[in-house]
Amino acid sequence: MKATITSIFLIVSAQLFVHAQDSTTVIPKRIYTTKALTSENGLYIDGIIDEEAWNTVDWDSDFIEQQPNENTAPDHQTKFKIVYDKNYIYVAIRCIDATPEKIVKRLSRRDGFEGDWVGIFFDSYSDKRTSFNFIVTAAGVKGDEFSTNNGNDSDESWNPIWYTKTSIDTEGWSAEMKIPLSQLKFGKSREQEWGLQLMRKLFREEERSIWQRVPQDTPGWTSEFGVLKGLINIEPQKQLEIQPYTIAKFETYEAEPGNPFKKGNDTKFTGGVDAKIGITNDLTLDLTINPDFGQVEADPSAIALDGFQIFFEEQRPFFVENKNIFDYRVSRSEAGNTFGSDNVFYSRRIGRSPQGYPNTTDGEFVNHPENTEIIGAAKFSGKTKNGWSIGVLESVTAKKYAVIDNNGAQRKELVEPLTNYFIGRLQKDFNNRNTFVGGMFTATNRNNLPDNLNFLHEAAYTGGFDFKHQWNDRDWYLGGNLLFSHVSGSTEAITRTQQSITHLFQRASTSYLNVDKNATSLTGTGGNMQLGKVGNGHWKFETGATWRSPELELNDVGFQRQADDLRHYTWVGYQTLKPDNTFRRVGINYNHWSVWDFGGNHNNLRFNTNSWQNWKNNWFSNVSFNYAPTQYDNFALRGGPRLRKSSEISYANGIESDGRKKLQLSIFQSGTKGVDNSYKNYEIEFGVRYQPINALSISAYPSYGTNKDQLQFVDNIAYNGGTKYINGTVDQETISMSLRINYTINPNLSIQYWGQPFVSNGVYSNFKEIANPLAKNFEDRITSYTPNQVSFSDSRYSIDEDIDGSSDYSFDNPDFSFTQFRSNLVVRWEYKPGSEIFLVWSQDLSSGGNPNDGLFATLDKNLFGDLQPKNIFLLKATYRFVF
Repeated sequence: MKATITSIFLIVSAQLFVHAQDSTTVIPKRIYTTKALTSENGLYIDGIIDEEAWNTVDWDSDFIEQQPNENTAPDHQTKFKIVYDKNYIYVAIRCIDATPEKIVKRLSRRDGFEGDWVGIFFDSYSDKRTSFNFIVTAAGVKGDEFSTNNGNDSDESWNPIWYTKTSIDTEGWSAEMKIPLSQLKFGKSREQEWGLQLMRKLFREEERSIWQRVPQDTPGWTSEFGVLKGLINIEPQKQLEIQPYTIAKFETYEAEPGNPFKKGNDTKFTGGVDAKIGITNDLTLDLTINPDFGQVEADPSAIALDGFQIFFEEQRPFFVENKNIFDYRVSRSEAGNTFGSDNVFYSRRIGRSPQGYPNTTDGEFVNHPENTEIIGAAKFSGKTKNGWSIGVLESVTAKKYAVIDNNGAQRKELVEPLTNYFIGRLQKDFNNRNTFVGGMFTATNRNNLPDNLNFLHEAAYTGGFDFKHQWNDRDWYLGGNLLFSHVSGSTEAITRTQQSITHLFQRASTSYLNVDKNATSLTGTGGNMQLGKVGNGHWKFETGATWRSPELELNDVGFQRQADDLRHYTWVGYQTLKPDNTFRRVGINYNHWSVWDFGGNHNNLRFNTNSWQNWKNNWFSNVSFNYAPTQYDNFALRGGPRLRKSSEISYANGIESDGRKKLQLSIFQSGTKGVDNSYKNYEIEFGVRYQPINALSISAYPSYGTNKDQLQFVDNIAYNGGTKYINGTVDQETISMSLRINYTINPNLSIQYWGQPFVSNGVYSNFKEIANPLAKNFEDRITSYTPNQVSFSDSRYSIDEDIDGSSDYSFDNPDFSFTQFRSNLVVRWEYKPGSEIFLVWSQDLSSGGNPNDGLFATLDKNLFGDLQPKNIFLLKATYRFVF
């Protein structure tokens, strides 16, 4: 109730400020009218704007500064021309610069956006939400993005085929672009009218200027574009691209004596094909057969002591491209802290590691597959001129078998069944593109599950409805979603789901949840509702609520951390709109969250205030403070009763130097502490990025963290008709460093290296059992074991509770030491537009150790000792046929 009253007060206060300080300014739409080229005219794309054909149209200019000082004249003007023929749109841009020797020409891979750049943005759908963006740097590096959600989401993996060149002269620099109409999406009409925007970045001044003015307090980007007219009788063109690939793979690793599957090296040759077919100009069918993801960078190392799964970003190109249309987050919010990574569709479930493991006996060796092969996948997506957004993805993954060897006699056992995944997404724009409604449906089906895989669901379905309504020039919005899930399978599978850490129906002292061991299905619901204001003035806010019923289960083809959660959230933010003598921009935010479970228990109340600053010298800094007076955890005891956690304070702050300099430094730190000292953690990360020459960039981000928690879960043990909930004090230390080296020989040839050593050691002590889980004082919640009750032998701790000389129960030593080194070295050559050769060296070393050795001793023993890493060498070639 306190949180609700606070929300109402802050919202009302914010609106008083809005009406008192802000005023609505109507920005007139600029119009550029292009003309068609005549057949005898021609353009040669070389970065020099000297062809007679460019005289078909006049220059347009009068760019306005957007950052840092909005609605002022930029330091240097920009002008452009646009012409077209039946197959291409041509763009010429002149970036005037009185000191051309200061133009920054940093090289990078595609989409690097380093140094000076200029871009053109087309809303060819004319939906005020979607744009196709073509950007080129002064060094000639391409950048392209497909933006959705009114510019708030961008897909950099979109790599259309287009052509561009740049040049520098005494008046500045120039860019020419040749963009095939087949790479754009638009409807059929005699005269097209598209949204249009151009932006230039003057790197040395960190200044951005644009053609169509967009005030800082405008709630969107694409909706504010100007207008492109004059496109007459252009025909939508159906896209047809086929890209076969071939790959040679050589793998080395440490041989295992006697193991016929670990001989020390393996060789593999394979191939596949990707295709992109324009069914209409609006809708595209993407196909892949036996896709390869060998050149994808490895996931960063991580350890989770809370038992929940770790979210990793999708990096595989087939699933990344056009991912925005399949994005259905359960509860994205400006306030955050709502499990924002939970999503109805998590593409990394497709092609995952096999979930089963064979039954073996002592002395047997197992060849267990690392991943499940994707036999094929098809993706049908796009947006029609009538405002329908459509996305359909269908994928089939193969049966995977583990091979077991017993003294030369081999057998196979299924560890992943043939599985079909279906994802469907549909949205429709209404109300002059200010309102949309949509739905999503997913289905996962597994065939003929054997007994050893009966813990998997035979079928899993999710469905959802979402909407967003905007008004008052999109300053205000009301939005939300509703969803359901239904999983079915054997009684073993549904019981396993009910008892998983996501659900924990077996929680002790919980009257509203019970495990039904006869159930063969489970149906749950979830959703999110929110109201907000994001435009017209300094003040913004959002308030809402999100929920996940205890039965909600998304993890067959989605991502979900936990169920049984109902939370209210509010965010209020203030931002400056003009620079002053100290800052370019400043933002200040307030957030709070209040959390209940479906039993009516109030589990969390948390307050946050934070601020970010962009200083006059282009340094960035931020600071954040949190206070949580109320904390209870339904999941900390992994099926035990609800546990009271101590009140908490936490902070985070960081600073980053000017990114325009050749040397950039940063530091970030965060810390959390129970007010009664029952737990505390601290993490600090340093950063250094150095670019000695335009072609070379080196960065390193070393970090160190500590975690000491007196209530870290160890085990639940049945004893004397009850359960002992064993916890301990964990002292954890972690070090890691992410190192990147990028060397770009030219825009089409680059060498990239990424490496990360990671070491985490944890030592447990002061074992205890939970005595009164809801006690206010920490000492009243626990009963600590005395030294004469605890003994250690053969990697197990034994507890002699009544001190009679015999062990009453025991548990495994929870101490851990984990060392990992992962790296990728990638040489990429785009020898023709869309066709590439990759040479990849990937290395992985993972090992345990003695947690009492210390971090650097562990690192030295494992990384620089006698252990042999796993090395993978890949040579991959693709060729892109465009018809």
